[in-house]
Amino acid sequence: MSDIKDKDLAAFMKGVIRRNPGEPEFHQAVQEVAMDIIPYIRDNERIKKMRILERMTEPDRIISFRVVWEDDEGNIRVNRGYRVQQNNAIGPYKGGIRFHPTVTQSILKFLAFEQVFKNSLTGLPLGGGKGGADFNPKGKSDREIMRFCQAFMTELSKYIGPDTDVPAGDIGVGGREVGYLFGQYKRLKDRFEGVLTGKGVEFGGSAIRPEATGYGVVYMMECMLETKGDTLKGKTCAVSGSGNVAQFCTEKLIELGAKVISMSDSGGTIYVKDGMSRENLEWVMDLKNNRSGRMSECVAGFGAKYYEGDRPWALPCELAFPCATQNEIETADAHALVKNECIAISEGANMPSSPEAIDIIRTSSMMHAPSKAANAGGVAVSGLEMSQNSLRMSWSRDEVDAHLKKIIANIHTKCVDKGMRDDGNVDYFKGANIAGFDKVANAMLAYGAL
Repeated sequence: MSDIKDKDLAAFMKGVIRRNPGEPEFHQAVQEVAMDIIPYIRDNERIKKMRILERMTEPDRIISFRVVWEDDEGNIRVNRGYRVQQNNAIGPYKGGIRFHPTVTQSILKFLAFEQVFKNSLTGLPLGGGKGGADFNPKGKSDREIMRFCQAFMTELSKYIGPDTDVPAGDIGVGGREVGYLFGQYKRLKDRFEGVLTGKGVEFGGSAIRPEATGYGVVYMMECMLETKGDTLKGKTCAVSGSGNVAQFCTEKLIELGAKVISMSDSGGTIYVKDGMSRENLEWVMDLKNNRSGRMSECVAGFGAKYYEGDRPWALPCELAFPCATQNEIETADAHALVKNECIAISEGANMPSSPEAIDIIRTSSMMHAPSKAANAGGVAVSGLEMSQNSLRMSWSRDEVDAHLKKIIANIHTKCVDKGMRDDGNVDYFKGANIAGFDKVANAMLAYGAL
């Protein structure tokens, strides 16, 4: 974590770390918000007296449970499941379920805390939560994944509901997994209700939900460029990752006339000097979604150059879209982006920039939209799915996309309103943090002291 010079912030973070030992991801997420909120509320005695920020960093509850399932060989397997219900001041808990061997309580708490601010920024009545399990779906058969999802939902169903907590998909939890989870919930409760989002359109899902996060990241970049009288057309774009968010971010960039020169995975980065074509992207989508391949295969697949073990941030680019994982932009990467005169960053992954990298970027002229603002498209369309479920109707792809664009534009406006600096530039981190905080804080104050 970066050095803390503000005494109030240092004292606050000391308390957070003492109460949450061994949770570095959560500490980082809280500090990233607190560094803007504490100066903002310094003279607000009511917020300080009511300990609003302290209450927001303490989850309403954390549910941890055993998940027992049987593999195809008849062996009994045991995993740990979680649901972090962070804050429901403005609506039911809302946030994804992640299946990945790296899932820990710290990671889910950081994601749930971020989700509170992200959901607040959308303007929709959604609280924040997150869940998951240390289960690795890779290499598992379809029936093994089904049995795990059914076992997971058997326990989780006790704590969720359409007006209580509405999970969605996340890493390792796509349409197939959401279908298995929803099917088990329906068996257990004997009710057809909007308790999960990211469902198939056949049983209550929304159009463009898979695309929403990636599209939203691009729409945020469009809004930022518009403040400078600029557009995406012809811009050289570096994209990291090759999963759902990166794929649809790349798709939308190509559609809008930008030149995408990179994608990546944990093994390395591909570089396409003249920009990826739609056919190149379709090849990557098939590689990742149907064949579980590695990006190194793109060399033979369509002639991409491959940099083993490297991230794309040293490649000269005008726009950067980190869509892979947390802390993928570190100090050296930030220096490289500044040196190469990158204009703007729109974050697709959750917390992809380290605190040190953020400090470097903040002192430059680069525009930098944080994930809580830039990748809110996914939860925005999840909220729209909830609305469609409640109304017992379905909106068209164009209708949902129009709603998504409007929500992202409104988020951008909030960031500008709260983040405008004296020099006329916008601190998007400050704007997003304060705008997200204000709505939740005002709701909590309205409810009274306890």
